[in-house]
Amino acid sequence: MEAEPASSVVRCGGGACAGGGTAARPGSGGRRRLVRGGRGRVMALLLCLGLTAALARGCLHCHRNFSEKFSFYRHHVNLKSWWVGDIPVSGSLLTYWSQDTMKELHLAIPAEITREKLGQVANAVYQKMDQLYQGKMYFPGYFPSELRAIFREQVHLIQNAIIESRIDCQRHCGIFQYETISCINCTDSHVVCFGYNCESSVQWETAVQGLLLYINNWHKQDTNMSTTPAFLVSPSFTCLEPPHLANLTLETASECLTQH
Repeated sequence: MEAEPASSVVRCGGGACAGGGTAARPGSGGRRRLVRGGRGRVMALLLCLGLTAALARGCLHCHRNFSEKFSFYRHHVNLKSWWVGDIPVSGSLLTYWSQDTMKELHLAIPAEITREKLGQVANAVYQKMDQLYQGKMYFPGYFPSELRAIFREQVHLIQNAIIESRIDCQRHCGIFQYETISCINCTDSHVVCFGYNCESSVQWETAVQGLLLYINNWHKQDTNMSTTPAFLVSPSFTCLEPPHLANLTLETASECLTQH
């Protein structure tokens, strides 16, 4: 058997972290080479986890306690399993938690969540993770399996939180907006929607007038009239698209909306 190279490489996202292993001296046993090389790769991976953490973006990453919590989880991952093979697997799950969350959301609407709901999701995830970390050493395979389960539950919680806010928004009468955080870059944002929950014809007329005013203000900023407000992008809203806006009246807008 050939001696392991003096410097192996552990892949870290798109780059690499060097110094993964230590060369075995001539005459060393195969077991010694494997143990020393394995420890080196684990240490290099843990270094990678710290270096790439700051690059992560995702809904949970936007919570104020995310960095502190996941820093603790990453630095204690090597104490959670009897089997050394669980360490890199679990470490990778924690490192790419945010990126993988964005990949798994599969939403047809922007990933924007209210601060209140983000706090609820974050607290639920931290509670599950803290309980998992209270245990001592787990049998092989158990710890990464539990991490995956928490990850999947977190994805569902975020999906539900974003969709529920949209549904609540549309239960209003007319134009309504609420403040959110963008899960992509953690910046403040807001969601605008048009609600149909009007209790009288007077309320409905006021709602449609508000929509017309919103569209007019929108196109004062878009002088080419080439785009439509995102919440009106729908096959049923073709009458509200730019080519028809010049002749849009309260009556035609109301008719368009009631056909939706």
